[in-house]
Amino acid sequence: MNTIDDTERVIRYADMFAAMGAEPRLRIMQLLLSAHPQGLVVGDIQDELNIPASTLSHHLDKLKNEELVKVRREGTFLWYTANTEALQELLNFLYAECCTRNKVVKPGDLVLIVQASKRSHEKEK
Repeated sequence: MNTIDDTERVIRYADMFAAMGAEPRLRIMQLLLSAHPQGLVVGDIQDELNIPASTLSHHLDKLKNEELVKVRREGTFLWYTANTEALQELLNFLYAECCTRNKVVKPGDLVLIVQASKRSHEKEK
């Protein structure tokens, strides 16, 4: 039985997934996670991903509005970091559905997926 809290939570997660659903924003999240915990300044994100400043600003605002990134000011620089707490919340939501209640995916299979992904990335380098 769905409660109002459950419905609001699912709507929030859907909005977060939608924000990451655009390829440039997913690349931004990937990059910020690789730079965690320090994060990156806008110019470094722009240089790394070759995204025009106005477009990057739009993508960062969308991610910030969905609380997927955090921003801190240091002098004249804005540093962006991935909000790992929000990402953990999303993963916990998916994990609860796929691996505990319904057992669609065995918890050990997730470890295998991560290990295979790491091996794939190492081969690319």
